[in-house]
Amino acid sequence: MPKIVSRDIPLAEITLRKYEKPQQGNSRELMKKLCLSIGLLQPGDSRDVVVDVLHALAYAKKPLTSKEVETLAIALRKKHKLPLKGIASSNIRRQLKRLKDLFLIESLQNQYRINENDSLENIFEEKIKQYYLNSILDRVKEYFIAIKK
Repeated sequence: MPKIVSRDIPLAEITLRKYEKPQQGNSRELMKKLCLSIGLLQPGDSRDVVVDVLHALAYAKKPLTSKEVETLAIALRKKHKLPLKGIASSNIRRQLKRLKDLFLIESLQNQYRINENDSLENIFEEKIKQYYLNSILDRVKEYFIAIKK
């Protein structure tokens, strides 16, 4: 009889990193530091198209289709003279899902926008910090308490 192995799959997770204070500079570099800070990007990652996807949505005046996001991401990469790595349609959709899973964006009728057209700062405070992060911290505390018993 084969041995059954249970997998510990997290219900939620977030990676947070602290970098130096933001300096005025180009908006893509600031967006890259934000993506690094919240775990959307790993330090040293050369495939950083998620930066361009979030950048495109953050500065869009209207909801965008995944194809429009892809077009804008390519234009941003060309503008900054970056290699066109990770710009396949399938990867753009994957990055959109990652942003959605972190409550930064939402989709409405096959179009994407920043969640509720709010500022990224408010989304962080209301959705990530107060809801998502607190629920993770509460569960970790429950494990500390359970171990004590």
